[in-house]
Amino acid sequence: MAIFSESNHHHNTSDGVSQRVNSPRFSGPMTRRAHSFKRNHNNTNTTTTSSHGGAVNTAGGGGALSSHSEIELQINSPRSEEVLDPVPERKSVHHHVTQRGHVRGLLKKPLESIIVDLGLRERKKIGHWMFLVFCGVCLFMGVLKMCATGWLGSAIERAQSKMELSDSNLMDQSSLDYAYREGATDVERTLKTVATGVDGSHTAMAKDLSIWSKPYSGNFTQCIDLSSNHKKLDAKTNGYILVNANGGLNQMRFGICDMVAVAKIMKATLVLPSLDHTSYWADDSDFKELFDWKHFIDTLKDDVHIVEKLPPAYARIEPFSKTPISWSKVPYYKNEVLPLLNQHKVIYFTHTDSRLANNGIPHSIQKLRCRVNYRALKYSAPIEEYGNTLVSRMQQNGNPYLALHLRYEKDMLAFTGCSHNLTAEEDEELRQMRYEVGHWKEKEINGTERRLLGGCPLTPRETSLLLRALGFPSHTRIYLVAGEAYGRGSMKYLEDDFPNIFSHSSLSSEEELNPFKNHQNMLAGIDYVVALKSDVFLYTYDGNMAKAVQGHRRFENFKKTISPDKMNFVKLVDQLDEGKIPWKKFSSKVKKLHKDRIGAPYLREDGEFPKLEESFYANPLPGCICERR
Repeated sequence: MAIFSESNHHHNTSDGVSQRVNSPRFSGPMTRRAHSFKRNHNNTNTTTTSSHGGAVNTAGGGGALSSHSEIELQINSPRSEEVLDPVPERKSVHHHVTQRGHVRGLLKKPLESIIVDLGLRERKKIGHWMFLVFCGVCLFMGVLKMCATGWLGSAIERAQSKMELSDSNLMDQSSLDYAYREGATDVERTLKTVATGVDGSHTAMAKDLSIWSKPYSGNFTQCIDLSSNHKKLDAKTNGYILVNANGGLNQMRFGICDMVAVAKIMKATLVLPSLDHTSYWADDSDFKELFDWKHFIDTLKDDVHIVEKLPPAYARIEPFSKTPISWSKVPYYKNEVLPLLNQHKVIYFTHTDSRLANNGIPHSIQKLRCRVNYRALKYSAPIEEYGNTLVSRMQQNGNPYLALHLRYEKDMLAFTGCSHNLTAEEDEELRQMRYEVGHWKEKEINGTERRLLGGCPLTPRETSLLLRALGFPSHTRIYLVAGEAYGRGSMKYLEDDFPNIFSHSSLSSEEELNPFKNHQNMLAGIDYVVALKSDVFLYTYDGNMAKAVQGHRRFENFKKTISPDKMNFVKLVDQLDEGKIPWKKFSSKVKKLHKDRIGAPYLREDGEFPKLEESFYANPLPGCICERR
């Protein structure tokens, strides 16, 4: 853009076109006609007011002026500066002088005399013509400038836009090229990406974004150590407790923590737990394969007696089977269960899930539950080591990553009765599965109503909309903490919007995964390690994995965890799909909806019933996290 000197200073008008201050369209006093003059034929001296406000006197014997009865203008007057060029021919206003004679006479006189001889009407016409010509030139220049600015400006903008798109495409292509090479398997593509550090160009930019920042945690810190006045563990025991930890990996994990606490309450000895082999996953892994059992016993040696198996003297005793009441508190175990243990010496708990209340438990017992969960229950070396290997691959070149617990597997959809966006055939298949599982109490479920109440897992498409609305860019690296998503083509939306999706399968070679093949609980343990150490954790259904990981992340200094407000979010999705709100408003509302749902500290929420309370393992505050004073 040209830079004008002070005399040509310009301003920007509302339409973006630069205008000079001294343009005829903006210089009013310079385009007004001069003050009107009244002719005086009786006076030989005529007085006129100049444009500068002074008086101009002309002599009565002024030749042509007296005969024309006109007023003389100073040559240096603002109105006369524009007519110093040769004056074109004009016909005389005097009837007794012919046109030819008048012109011939003018040509014989000097320029000053010609101007003086011209009458007032001629000078007015010259001024008008010069003004019109000047306006025309300015108008032409203005139009020319607008056209040039519009065309050139748009051309520059298009060029800049193309350059930005080109840069963006180059970066995206560098991160996605592996995904589109023909003839390469998923494993080969992923391993090549990780090995070469593709997508590293986004590292600095991504880390600066607020989407990766941790929530403010104030002065909260872990507080689960044994107190200084802790009593030494009594060698005497009231008996032995056998437990069968039922459910999936994380449900069993919670149950084991509770059973250690129950053994402490009843001053009993806990036999190393057995695990459920009859659940949906049908994993035959035992405790020693999933967890570091020696570390488990050693870490808790000052809290409770734990043995690998029953002593020979008790091995011949028939255990008394008991199913503890769910959500029970300390008095129940002391007053109702302990007498049974004293009587039979060996008791077998058939179920361990949710057998201890979330709240109303002594602080010492709550801290013990956390010592078990966050210190004693360490995964076995193969699981921990390979989990850390996958963490390193996800963090290649310092890249942040998001762990996504997409609980859209067949068993969860059948259990919840949710089939949004699935076909009628798929919905019927889920219904049949629900009826085949005997211990699932609910059979007839209104999936549409449940979804609107926030009771369904988010679909992959809804998950993609959530991530995009929250501001996660398309090149975000995502680790999928889940099994295979149910439904034909259900992952298309998510994979199209976020191509950099990985899992333990895509990050591993077949040889690396062989030790964990057909061991779903082991693979779940690997996923747990990767999710725990992610920069951001997002879950789409608040099942046991979601509870376990988010609680552990709170305990580990409140790592960012996004807890979707599913009930309100799906309503926004429906409004977006129906065209009731534009994307910009949708995104704004989603951000506002989740600004306080990123894992910051808050006290565990009570409920009208124990089942409606917030899980102790999802939020161990209060109990295991304290605020420094």
